[in-house]
Amino acid sequence: MNIKSHFVKLISLSFISIIISSCTTDDIEPALITFEASENSFSENGGSITIKATLNTTVSEQINIPLSITGSASSTSDYTISSNHISIPKGATNGEITLTGLDDVQIEGIESINITVSNNNQIILLQEFTLNIQLLDDDSDTDNDGVPDTIDACPTVFGEVANNGCPYLGFIINEVLYDPEGTIAGDANGDGTRDANDDEFIEFFNSGPALDISGYKIFDTTALTNNVPRHVFPAGTIVPANGVIVVFGGGNPTGTFGGALVQTASGGQINITNSGDIITVQDALGNTVVTLDVEPFSDNPDESYTRNPDVTGEFIQHASIPESLGALFSPGTKVDGSSF
Repeated sequence: MNIKSHFVKLISLSFISIIISSCTTDDIEPALITFEASENSFSENGGSITIKATLNTTVSEQINIPLSITGSASSTSDYTISSNHISIPKGATNGEITLTGLDDVQIEGIESINITVSNNNQIILLQEFTLNIQLLDDDSDTDNDGVPDTIDACPTVFGEVANNGCPYLGFIINEVLYDPEGTIAGDANGDGTRDANDDEFIEFFNSGPALDISGYKIFDTTALTNNVPRHVFPAGTIVPANGVIVVFGGGNPTGTFGGALVQTASGGQINITNSGDIITVQDALGNTVVTLDVEPFSDNPDESYTRNPDVTGEFIQHASIPESLGALFSPGTKVDGSSF
């Protein structure tokens, strides 16, 4: 998955945009250049990634963007690289290079490749940056979970074989909207009408094997005190492994929602209080399985709170995350709008 960023942000990313200016030509002053890696990691056993540079305008002469390459992996014994610079030909807007893994029988674990973009006599970067890439050893299992690094989706964290090497985190809340924006922009359920109650939603993620949540109940603080649930999941509600279910307050949810299961509150509303409330989910036997206290969140955010990164991160306001591209919510999908 490619990760988007604001301009000139210096962190380990596979996607970043920066502003450049030209020292010798006028046709790219100023210009926006984007660097994108097809993946964040690749296998030494014939795996490969492509790094692409794209300008927002064509150039009248070829531009060569030099790359400084460091890290624990060696370009002579661990991988090959098609070029130490990225060329954007005359009349074009982009160029790319390819890195390809070289297999060996040594157990080396996860090695690093750090590619830094530097200035030259054709372009000046406002700020240099580095792409940090992992070279995965097909002979090693860094986290000792029985899943080789080359196919382990979480190679440095002990996880489950059935979950591509990632740990199961259980049934969790990933996103919550309790204060829909006051205009049509707050129409989270997509039915064409903004409604303060109908457009509230809770997005659940099942980080585990397929889970039958028939009879599970959702409460806010008032509903729990009165033992009157806001929503009871109907019989036959089964959330698949690494699947998503979204519960809206009401209305007629319209859209694909990333393929997630979608329901509306059986009690007619979720009714999460902006100034502070606690969401409680109980299983069919009355055991509490999930809680979320929204009191530390903003009273009137006009957008959802979502985990960043999705599933594993802390809750922050949705539109503040660069990958959201300013979207106020993303029910059923990751923060960037892609499916889980």
